[in-house]
Parts: sequence; C-alpha cells; structure tokens
Amino acid sequence: MEPRRLVLIRHAKAAGGAVDADRPLTEGGARQAAAIGPWLEQAGLVPDRVLVSPARRAAQTWEAAAPTSAARPTTEPRIYDNTVEALLAVIRETPDDVSTLALVGHNPSVGELAHVLDDGQGRPAAQQALDAGFPTGAVAVFVVDGSFGDVEPGGTRLSDFTVPGD
Repeated sequence: MEPRRLVLIRHAKAAGGAVDADRPLTEGGARQAAAIGPWLEQAGLVPDRVLVSPARRAAQTWEAAAPTSAARPTTEPRIYDNTVEALLAVIRETPDDVSTLALVGHNPSVGELAHVLDDGQGRPAAQQALDAGFPTGAVAVFVVDGSFGDVEPGGTRLSDFTVPGD
C-alpha cells in the first residue's frame, strides 16, 4: 500500500479586522497563497481531500492555492477551534480511500501539531526549517504509513517543509 500524505498548510498573511473570522488575506498574502498550488503540483501532492477552517483567510488561502485537479474543500469548523486535539480528531475521521489529505488552518495549532506528529526520522532539512517556526503560507508534508484513522503523536514522518514563494 502506498503511504498516505498529510499536508498541513497555515493560511497566508491576513489583514487585521474587528472580527477574527472575517479577516481577509492581504495583497501579499494572496500572492503567497497562489504560490502554494504550483508547489503542491510540482511535488506530486494534489490532495484528494481538503479540510479548511471556516475563517475567511483560510478559505481564501485554499481558493488561491488549489491545484485545478484538487478535491473541492470541505469547511471544518473544528479547525478554527485551533487546538491540536481538534485537528487530530478531524484527521482521524478521514476515509481510507484518501491518499493525500490537506488541512488549512491556523497557528498555534498547525505548528504545534506539526511538531507533535513528527517521529524524528524525516528529512533533517525539513525538520530544521520546521524548528525555525511555522510562518503564514507555510506547508508541512508528512508521510503516514498506516490509516489516517491511526494517526498518533510521533507516528508520522516529516518529508518536507516549505514556504512557497519565499
């Protein structure tokens, strides 16, 4: 069985706003988001399931980033809860027929989850980049050897970490 891929994406740079969930991407954030899709395609990581926070900036990030052959996104309110536990719960509910799952969310939970999931056996350059922080527009890719339903802390391998367009 081919290993599955989990792609964690932090939304691109957003503007301020009175209501957090309504904050839009900045002009630079829109450019940043648009660089994610070509990077995913080039890396062979076009997701067949996409879960996106209901926050405007996350939805706009995926809208700008989505490769043409990617699955339509599903809005998942628990991503906006911004906890590692909520993210793990939505990942574990992924059907077995999904080979590449993308999740578009927020810090601190996306960055914390990336550190929690890594088994320390992945690419050293990716680990070093992740250790430097999880900036807006960043993408972390993990190899999942089993089912998404079995994802546990320390149970996946970090294979890539990048900020496309930087």
